[in-house]
Amino acid sequence: MKKKKNLKKKLFVIGLVIALVTVLSGCGYSTDPITKDSPGFWSHYIVFPLSWVIRWFADAFGGNYAVGIIVVTIIIRLIIMPLMIKQLKSQKEMMKVQPLLKELQEKYASKDNETRQKLQQETMRLYQEHNINPMMGCLPLIIQMPILIGFYQAISRTAEIKTDSFLWMTLGQPDPIYILPIIAAITTFLSSKISMMGQTQQNKTMAMMIYFMPVMILFMGITLPSALALYWIIGNIFTVFQTLLINNPFKAKRLQQAEEAAKAEEARLKKKAEHMKASKKGGKKRK
Repeated sequence: MKKKKNLKKKLFVIGLVIALVTVLSGCGYSTDPITKDSPGFWSHYIVFPLSWVIRWFADAFGGNYAVGIIVVTIIIRLIIMPLMIKQLKSQKEMMKVQPLLKELQEKYASKDNETRQKLQQETMRLYQEHNINPMMGCLPLIIQMPILIGFYQAISRTAEIKTDSFLWMTLGQPDPIYILPIIAAITTFLSSKISMMGQTQQNKTMAMMIYFMPVMILFMGITLPSALALYWIIGNIFTVFQTLLINNPFKAKRLQQAEEAAKAEEARLKKKAEHMKASKKGGKKRK
């Protein structure tokens, strides 16, 4: 039942993201060249600013539009970094309350509606006490999806970006030898894996997403402009360094192992003391 519930939550989030992308991209989608006079909220306030800022940075680096995309990607990641930090902190707090959540689930194990409502109320109360927002894990993804759609349209509707060459490829065309999509898939896997390493209890649904997302990115990278694969690669590399800086999973693992070793040593000493105490009592009885 719990697995089905987690799966339903993930499917709901994915459906919500798809719906959001469809609405945002549909409101003003056009294949016409993007200019400052392009009509529609989406084109005027999302696509054109992205196109303009990519071209501006490209001009600053000698007309290199790939560098412009890289710089803009880093800027976007820096802008949403506070949300990512909150997400990481929320994940850490979520891990801390897992034992308490398990106790609540055992306490309210009955399947009747009244017990389920009580479990939901107690769960929300626990989240509030520990300042946890369950939706924080989805918010950065929801925010990044419109940016991704905007990037796609900025590339496809700006002739200078679409026709510019980078290494062996044209930015507005798929990578002909699939190198960037493969790198994008690998970096997606690494960024997700490193993020999951800091969690003491692994969620099976999230573990499944670690393998699902790279496959999805690979297939999208093969069919979409290579500029988007470049965007994913830079974003993933940024995420890896951000995670290592803010919530280093290797350090967390060492601390967890040290804590477990300390608890084991404490239990061993306690057992030894109890054994010595029992031995002394046995010696007194024999006397």
